[in-house]
Amino acid sequence: MGSAAKNGRRPPTLALTCQIEQTWTEIDALAARLHELEEAAEHLRITRKTLLSLADEPEADNAPPAPVLPDHPAYRQILDIFADLGRPLRARDLCQVLDLPIVPKNTEKIRAKLKRLVSRGILVETEPGLFAQPRP
Repeated sequence: MGSAAKNGRRPPTLALTCQIEQTWTEIDALAARLHELEEAAEHLRITRKTLLSLADEPEADNAPPAPVLPDHPAYRQILDIFADLGRPLRARDLCQVLDLPIVPKNTEKIRAKLKRLVSRGILVETEPGLFAQPRP
């Protein structure tokens, strides 16, 4: 036996081989840790991108409330006529479609209903006396 074996020490080549193996084990552990950290960083990048895109979208809470249609059935009937014809109408036109006599009393009642629908944002007055559904 050599003197190193007698003293309880490893021969120099064996000690060096052990250090090399320990170093490779440490390198493998560090490489695995590095991979975990890179994966965590990628998840953070994706989360950041998602949050920024959500911040750019308008929230549903900020949307204006839907216009409320008055309770009287005549309003529903008027809106149905606009939907069926798909064009702007005057109060006189509505009186004709509704089979009402074209007299000032009837046209003024219809005009008042149309103005109420405009004030609620359900219809628009594209020019004085001409009413239409708003464009999407």
